[in-house]
Amino acid sequence: MTTAKDIQTDFIKTYLKPTLKEHGFKTSGQTWWKSKGDFFLVINLQNSQWNSKEELSFCLNIGVALTEKLADKEKKKATYVDLATQVREDAYLTEERQQIKKSQGGWLGYKITDKTNLSEFITDFKIDLEDNILKILNSFETLHDCITFYQKFGFWGDNLKRQIEDCGLKTN
Repeated sequence: MTTAKDIQTDFIKTYLKPTLKEHGFKTSGQTWWKSKGDFFLVINLQNSQWNSKEELSFCLNIGVALTEKLADKEKKKATYVDLATQVREDAYLTEERQQIKKSQGGWLGYKITDKTNLSEFITDFKIDLEDNILKILNSFETLHDCITFYQKFGFWGDNLKRQIEDCGLKTN
């Protein structure tokens, strides 16, 4: 019998990892990162603690980590805890995409059940990842680009600015 976890594992293996690799992201476990020089783009898949064999829900924690502040001494790998901006996938989605995702019943974000059709799930998820999330992330060329995007999130925009100042980095 196929479980929700089996379907999620196939989704990660056949779609998510290859797509993010194609976009220049490296991976360790369920975290992907891409160096942009002074900063890293980070995507982390977080599963709900309430997941079962029949259904599961997960979200994407997405943001920017400053290279200077990475826990990795070699400054080659960014993790979720390195993030200066910790926002979820909805921050990158249009209002319409947020409503479609919510209508599918995921309590944390996206929902997969043991009855989920993998190809339909990927087709839908692809709109969020490739047409929304990666489109925005790939537009970040400078720290100024990052500040411009994250300033609308109050605390996270302020936190990013503060960390940039603490590191003595230039924003243009």
